[in-house]
Amino acid sequence: MSKSVAIIEDEPFIVEALTFLLERAGLTVRSFANGAGSIEFIQQVTPDLVILDIMLPNISGMEILENIRNNQGLKRLPVLMLTAKGQKRDRKAAIDAGVDLFMTKPFSNDELVASVLDLLDS
Repeated sequence: MSKSVAIIEDEPFIVEALTFLLERAGLTVRSFANGAGSIEFIQQVTPDLVILDIMLPNISGMEILENIRNNQGLKRLPVLMLTAKGQKRDRKAAIDAGVDLFMTKPFSNDELVASVLDLLDS
């Protein structure tokens, strides 16, 4: 059975690119354009990894990350924060909240896939 990734990202072109790259790497992908429904999905399905944007409609990526880290059953779920907000304070806030890896947009396709596979193997 292939590993699964939940992408929570509101930019359709980014979702399309990530889905293509990750499916080509043999992963199953489910995406959400905003935070609505994503927390419930993660709690019910428990994907193997979450790729999360900071700036989302309805609920911020930081709130979703905090929800994941405060849930005992999801505490160890790998989360990759992929965002255009690459300032030091954003990176620090995400790391302090428990993100496993912080990457900024634009991203290298090869680096992103390698990072996802590394997180899934750890």
